[in-house]
Amino acid sequence: MSSLAQHAAIQQQVPKLRRGFRLQWEPVQNCHVLLYPEGMIKLNDSAGEILKLVNGQQSVAAIIDELSGRFPDVPGIDEDILAFMEVANAQFWIELH
Repeated sequence: MSSLAQHAAIQQQVPKLRRGFRLQWEPVQNCHVLLYPEGMIKLNDSAGEILKLVNGQQSVAAIIDELSGRFPDVPGIDEDILAFMEVANAQFWIELH
């Protein structure tokens, strides 16, 4: 599947955090973290903003639309979000349905 076709397919899917994972703001770290039974993943600002919208209800395309509206001056934000979704899925942080 071409990268373009793969990205189009991902946009239609609905992401949700995997069972056992929880997103929360960690004041001591001054960032969002993804907690899971074996540990914690410290997230950068972009990853935190994306994962705050991962709720098992809205599609990747809806998340892209939301963040594109909130951050209109960020070039290539759609590609960045799609790349993050691919990595987060490959790392088993999220499931895509």
